[in-house]
Amino acid sequence: MQPSIWQILIVAALVLILFGRGRISEMMGDVGKGIRSFKQGITEEEANAAKPAPQAPQIDSKTADTPTETSKTADKTAG
Repeated sequence: MQPSIWQILIVAALVLILFGRGRISEMMGDVGKGIRSFKQGITEEEANAAKPAPQAPQIDSKTADTPTETSKTADKTAG
């Protein structure tokens, strides 16, 4: 059983009376803002996914073997 045009009009009139024109247009504006925000989030995520991931800094074996300043100072005070 499908609703007739009169039933649809009655339901639409009741919704309009209960919520008013301003409230319905405000809700539709909020829905539009939500959709825009969703699209923007998807676009940003796709742009971030397209960028290559940053590489970890590489450590040379020469710099890894040299002691730091704090360990040099600790050696002088300990000995």
